[in-house]
Amino acid sequence: MERYFVKKLAGLAGVSVRTLHLYDQLGLLKPAIRTEKKYRMYGKAEAFRLQQILFYRELEMPLKDIAEILDDPQFNTLSALELHKKELQQRKARLDTLLQTIDKTIDHLKNKAMLSTEELYEGLPKETAEAWRKEANEKWDSSVERSEYHLRNKTKQDFEFLKEQASVNVKKLLNLVNEDPASEKVQKEIATNYEIIREFWGTAGIPDKQAKAYAGLGDLYVNDERYTSQEGKPNPEFAQFMNKAIKHFARQLK
Repeated sequence: MERYFVKKLAGLAGVSVRTLHLYDQLGLLKPAIRTEKKYRMYGKAEAFRLQQILFYRELEMPLKDIAEILDDPQFNTLSALELHKKELQQRKARLDTLLQTIDKTIDHLKNKAMLSTEELYEGLPKETAEAWRKEANEKWDSSVERSEYHLRNKTKQDFEFLKEQASVNVKKLLNLVNEDPASEKVQKEIATNYEIIREFWGTAGIPDKQAKAYAGLGDLYVNDERYTSQEGKPNPEFAQFMNKAIKHFARQLK
């Protein structure tokens, strides 16, 4: 019959001899026999019980509660192992998610990928950028901060890609200016515009479809010369087109 001295069992289980002495004193894990010289010796049954104790300790259960569970006549080792497995799988999933977040953060810091506020408004005169930010903050409160925080956490490559998507989208819409704003081909491109805008806002994927906010963007095309102009030149025809196309799309979101 297989027997383990306390030091051997402690080494196999990865615990200290002192821990096994404590479990003995508490009546949680008694040795199978004690030699004439008072040495503790454990058998297979005690090794299995120790395994269960350590599983429950991993779940941060108090020793008193573990003793009550293991001493219950209805205790079933197989059922307990299946429960431990389920609990550990759930913990593993949580840890995997946490590790992914940490990896992304480490990569972010190593590559210094976080964009500066200046980079968000690259190409605009500093005074113009500041004026826009001030006006936007007065109108939309924390929305601008949320958008900037979201964009600054992108890599430079991702931010450049997003800007390129926006540029391509506007060019396609410019080529559709003579089409019915409510037509399928226009609305398909407006749908792309909507997704791009939501990405800029930092609200992509949230349940709120933001129909009112997007419709408000359509108003800016006819009420704000910064939106009315394209490539530095006034384009009122395109502004009216975008206003109607966006308003039509926004109505379908409700």
